[in-house]
Amino acid sequence: MITQINMESVRRKRIVVKVGTRTLSSADNRLDRQSIHEIVRQLCDLADKGCEVMLVTSGSIASGMGLLGIKRRPLKLAALQAAASIGQNHLMDIYGELFGQRGYLAGQLLLTQEDFNDRKRYLNIKYTLNELLRHKAIPLINENDTVSTEEIRCGDNDRLSSLVADLVGADTLVILTDVDGLLDEKGTVVGFVEEIDSKLERLVKRSRCGVSTGGMATKLEAAKRASRAGIDCVVANGRTKDVILKIVRGDAVGTTFAARKTRHLARARWIAFSSRPKGGIVVDNGARDVLVKMNKSLLASGIIGVTGRFRPKDTVSILDKAEHEFARGVANYSSAELERIKGKRSGEIGKILGYKTPDEVVHRDNLVLLQEFYP
Repeated sequence: MITQINMESVRRKRIVVKVGTRTLSSADNRLDRQSIHEIVRQLCDLADKGCEVMLVTSGSIASGMGLLGIKRRPLKLAALQAAASIGQNHLMDIYGELFGQRGYLAGQLLLTQEDFNDRKRYLNIKYTLNELLRHKAIPLINENDTVSTEEIRCGDNDRLSSLVADLVGADTLVILTDVDGLLDEKGTVVGFVEEIDSKLERLVKRSRCGVSTGGMATKLEAAKRASRAGIDCVVANGRTKDVILKIVRGDAVGTTFAARKTRHLARARWIAFSSRPKGGIVVDNGARDVLVKMNKSLLASGIIGVTGRFRPKDTVSILDKAEHEFARGVANYSSAELERIKGKRSGEIGKILGYKTPDEVVHRDNLVLLQEFYP
């Protein structure tokens, strides 16, 4: 057991840890209290030494399944939400008790994708997390499975953990799972990844089990987002003894995905990574060249089509004539308004709509080129 952590050798101070259902549950699909205790112990050891730690935890549905005596993950949305509703309280009770034994309070945040889509709500999450850390409390974060539907869910807790890590400016994201890391063709753990490319992605196979979702594919996507936000990411086996402490200490554990040296501005990362497009704006070749080559704003005159339904201040995809997404931005107009003014000069917009409006459909300050994030 690691009893001493030399903080001078610890290179990371703000750490987001994501723990998956299969790490937290036993073979009979019930919560494994000993496994949860081990996670809590390690986080408290780090907090005792001055690290700021946050936990993105799965397990609410598995917890509910165990209490209800259900062996297979329900297929119906209402049944999943009911299991999550019952299980979330049980899961938080266990965390609250175990953290309390070490003298720490735990603060619960249940999030959906809508919380990340709305810039004000997004920043409010950040302020709440920072305030919890200021009070030396441990933030416990989960997707709000009791209300989440396909339209509003983050997708999985791997993705959620990468969004949270970016939001709080974490130094390291640790994703704990039931395998030792990313495996190569021979079944050997890939220890270090400088860049996630197509060759690496071919190593990944999607997997599903009776109580969890995703697999290494979702973890690779999360690692990609973290890396491109300037955050180191480590995927490792949550059952390895003292795994979190070893990662923070710098031991070779699991697969480390190196952070990119270039870190974009926070607002640009929010547009590119965190908010999901509500629709799309199709532009002609001239407008595409202006955006890509001249670093200009998008005007109505270059728009030839609109997809989906969105409101002003929603994030939208910007697509070329082949409807390939090459940029994202925050729209100043709704989809209904754009249908009326597409192809028009800026001076005509006020007359068409009957009220004063911005010249820019998407201002350059609210627009990102995806090639800068996904080259």
